[in-house]
Amino acid sequence: MKICVMPGDGIGKEIVAQALRVLARVGEKFGRSFETEDVLIGGAAIDATGGPLPEATVKLCQAADAVLLGAVGGPKWDTLDPAIRPEKGLLGIRKALGLFANLRPANLFPELKQACFLRPDIVARGIDLLVVRELTGGAYFGTPRGIETRGGERVGFNTMVYGEHEIRRIAKVGFEAARKRRKKLCSVDKANVLDVSRLWREIVIDVAKDYTDVELSHLYVDNAAMQLVRDPSQFDVIVTENLFGDILSDEASVITGSIGMLPSASLGAKNPGLFEPVHGSAPDIAGQDKANPLATILSLAMLLRYSAADMAAEADAIENAVRLTLQQGYRTGDIREDGCILVGCRLMGDAVLANLK
Repeated sequence: MKICVMPGDGIGKEIVAQALRVLARVGEKFGRSFETEDVLIGGAAIDATGGPLPEATVKLCQAADAVLLGAVGGPKWDTLDPAIRPEKGLLGIRKALGLFANLRPANLFPELKQACFLRPDIVARGIDLLVVRELTGGAYFGTPRGIETRGGERVGFNTMVYGEHEIRRIAKVGFEAARKRRKKLCSVDKANVLDVSRLWREIVIDVAKDYTDVELSHLYVDNAAMQLVRDPSQFDVIVTENLFGDILSDEASVITGSIGMLPSASLGAKNPGLFEPVHGSAPDIAGQDKANPLATILSLAMLLRYSAADMAAEADAIENAVRLTLQQGYRTGDIREDGCILVGCRLMGDAVLANLK
């Protein structure tokens, strides 16, 4: 299996290094062969080549079986032209690989329940859900868009637009994900107001005919946001469009207590998927051995589970090792609590490796 590795900026190099140590141990344990190659993206690419996404990076990623990303961005590049900022590298590689589906699990480990912001009685019911977000359409990419003068004042506008094929393909991803979990899919839209949402709901209902084993429900986005904090245990898989998915997946992540624990996957129809932690580059702690590598290690588990090789047993082993590490009391600064064993990035990686034996 060939994996293209993009450490990126800030804490990216530190957390990716720990994930690669775990990958090597998995290879030893399961008799797998992994070939990795580091490439540039984001600020690191700007410093080296003048742009956030070199053509060489795109070609190597397209030729790989999967892509593992650390993080991009930082204040060092904040004053650059927005067209060449580090984040443009991330958007560019998503487009180049045709990644239209973003999968963001929100899972509260029982060992971290004290970090959850919700009431104890809500936490006791558990949080284990997956947000499937359409990634290349909607208001973020629709045209026309811009700022112009009308009637003597400036007016800003964006267009939320979806074609039937875009809705159908993301709905299928949602249903397939639900089949692998608890067989419940909630489609989130705003069909009481938006024409595009009425088409969205119509197509999702049509796709559901091929997934009679999955229970389908619908929520308006405002109600879905409320239900996520009222009782997240009611959700299994949520599928929604780009703007709504951006907001709801962030909400789902924060109720688990720490964004430093959450992985993600961006998938396309045939191209290699891109796997990355949800958190950013955290430049304030970069190079200090304080970063939490667990989200990146869990992203590696998603890489093995959702890549073409479908290494479910290997992914399970990584996730179980992370769970054991938390049960043993190991914590980085973002998830620390009274009585914990406070460790840095490297020692947290050591603990996970020990639990992979």
